[in-house]
Amino acid sequence: MNSAYLNALRTRIEGQSISNKVRLEEVNFFTENWNAKLKQFSGSILVLGNFPWVTNAAQSVIGGSNLPFKSNFLNRRGYDAISGKSNFDVSEWMLLEVLNWFRDRPGDVAMLAKTAVARKVLAHAERRSAAVKDAFMIEIDAKKEFGASVEACLLVLRLSGYAEDQELNYDYTVYKSLDDMHGTRVGHRMSLTVCDLSTFDTYSFLVGESPKAWRSGIKHDASAVMEFKRVDRFFVNGLGESVELEPEFLFPLLKGSDVGSDRPWRGRYVLVTQRAVGQQTNQISVRAPMTWAYLEKHASALDNRRSVIYKKSPRFSIFGVGDYTFRPWRIAICGMYKSVRFRLVGPVEGRPVMFDDTVYYVSFDTEGEAIEVMSKLNSNPVLSLLSSLIFWDEKRPIKTGILNVVDWSRLNSAGPRQASLI
Repeated sequence: MNSAYLNALRTRIEGQSISNKVRLEEVNFFTENWNAKLKQFSGSILVLGNFPWVTNAAQSVIGGSNLPFKSNFLNRRGYDAISGKSNFDVSEWMLLEVLNWFRDRPGDVAMLAKTAVARKVLAHAERRSAAVKDAFMIEIDAKKEFGASVEACLLVLRLSGYAEDQELNYDYTVYKSLDDMHGTRVGHRMSLTVCDLSTFDTYSFLVGESPKAWRSGIKHDASAVMEFKRVDRFFVNGLGESVELEPEFLFPLLKGSDVGSDRPWRGRYVLVTQRAVGQQTNQISVRAPMTWAYLEKHASALDNRRSVIYKKSPRFSIFGVGDYTFRPWRIAICGMYKSVRFRLVGPVEGRPVMFDDTVYYVSFDTEGEAIEVMSKLNSNPVLSLLSSLIFWDEKRPIKTGILNVVDWSRLNSAGPRQASLI
């Protein structure tokens, strides 16, 4: 909050003809009773502005306290509720709050926002049955206008104020600029945000549940300690230390950049301290005493990892492990890359390959099963469906939420028309 902005506006309108028609107030968005305030005004209202482009995590890092009361407002479950998925843009929360102002009154919203935030808000609007008559987004060059390296837009919502309105419409148009007269239609189908409605309608027969759940790679938040390169019989960590470790808890590692660029294994390893989330780790001291001594040497770095997920877990815990982690064959894809590129990965040195947490994968017991699924994932129907669901302007465009709705098994059983597309 910055009073100087409001004072500058007061100075600009002072003495002008509109000055007696304007009331300026400074209030705290998160503590103001907006329902009571808005009852002072009748008729349609316009909410116009530019909410903060900051996440709740970033606000905490800079010591900011101007945040909404903490609650799981996105209804995340389990691990997702306390992991990176629970991080949200403050403007997202604020925009959803604004939608509540239009439950029984008409009006419009015109707000500068990150494009990813605008999409989430529009999806929430449909789930909440908000009275949206029309919506569109006009893309802006945030780098040029604000020096911000993020995809952004002007989000416009027109609301009738009546949930029973027969003209409600949750599809919306995305315009490249103010000069774009046509735009692209985007919408929500089957609880999914779809960037290409016509392609989605053609291949929606594949929407269901993935026969195998896509998982993310290992999360340890301590790459300098937990990742190594092998030099002769020693392992060199990210701190430049050469250490001798037993092989039992060391596994070959492919990073997201390796998977995305199809690079071969580069002799990297990762220390895997558990075979299941929550498993006790003190057994390492008996089975691999050199490894345990190494972990204790770096206990300070591991014990002070920032994420809350480590706080009540066994010492030296990691996440992203389970039975699926140790199957020998897997199909992987990097969530950060701007293309759908699946990679078949077999064991290295007789051990299953691990990934970092920018990679998503499904695992198999046999090479034959992995190859069969790989051919289905690379088929035109699957790739077309994925292309209709992925927004390439996002920081991590490929997500488990998208991969896990593709039921590749339907390529065999969806009927003659679909089967012929294999």
